[in-house]
Amino acid sequence: MNVAVSAFLNFIEFEQQHSPHTCEAYKTDMEQFEDFLVDFCQFPQTELASYHEIRAWIVHLDTLGIEARSINRKIATLKSFFKFLLKQGSIATNPTKRIKPLKTPYISPNFIEEEKMLRLLDQYPFENTFEGKRAQIILEILYGTGIRLAELLALRHQDIDTYNGAIRVTGKGDKQRIIPIMRPLLALIAEYEALKQDRFGACLPAEALLVTNAGKPAYPLLVYNTVRQHLAWATTQDKRSPHTLRHTFATHLLNKGADINAIKDLLGHTSLQATQVYVHNSLDRLREVFEQAHPKA
Repeated sequence: MNVAVSAFLNFIEFEQQHSPHTCEAYKTDMEQFEDFLVDFCQFPQTELASYHEIRAWIVHLDTLGIEARSINRKIATLKSFFKFLLKQGSIATNPTKRIKPLKTPYISPNFIEEEKMLRLLDQYPFENTFEGKRAQIILEILYGTGIRLAELLALRHQDIDTYNGAIRVTGKGDKQRIIPIMRPLLALIAEYEALKQDRFGACLPAEALLVTNAGKPAYPLLVYNTVRQHLAWATTQDKRSPHTLRHTFATHLLNKGADINAIKDLLGHTSLQATQVYVHNSLDRLREVFEQAHPKA
């Protein structure tokens, strides 16, 4: 890996403060591009790649059968890389300026139907134990706030504002936002905290809200397995991840008439375009209501 790429990856990690998962994705994309330049173009200087080498890589990825969405992510990585070099004064022109993302088929965000989601939260027999309450608040927080998995894992005791009924969430780029939460969820968190205190007492070293059975900060697979296991009680659909609950949160709000700009702020999106994917789910619901109710439908 050359100096320019290393500097870019350091910028992504330390300046922009992307998540470890995102940083690893950037690193993989850049390594694959470097390998292509060496193996197919005999061109080891990544920062001097032209439009033609970049275009050739995209064509190469397409011939390998890589999905358009994955290729577009790699294009976005290169655009960020050369934009970084341009700002640094390392290059005079950006070779990715004419590179356009590939067309991708629209995929509606996967979500749980409202009736099934409420039945899970209201009727599932959660045990009144540390593990049971932890599972319950994982589901309640993800569905009740729409936060990301990484944001959930980053929550600390001091991020819970019991007086105002809100949580402080640290999102991408270390940006913070305040999300209101319902009083029943605050009460549930208090029950979990009491059980955690009984279990670990003063020996608990972690500031994290969610901890493992050993008292250490919870990790992604623990949350993922918890969500997948409990959603299986309510639905047979294959996609049952923490992000499914984020989609569910946004879709249910839109179906209930919430303003899309407010949903954008709650989700922590930087642009409205990212939020508008949920409009399609809402329109499907409106179309169903229209066809059932309108005399000429």
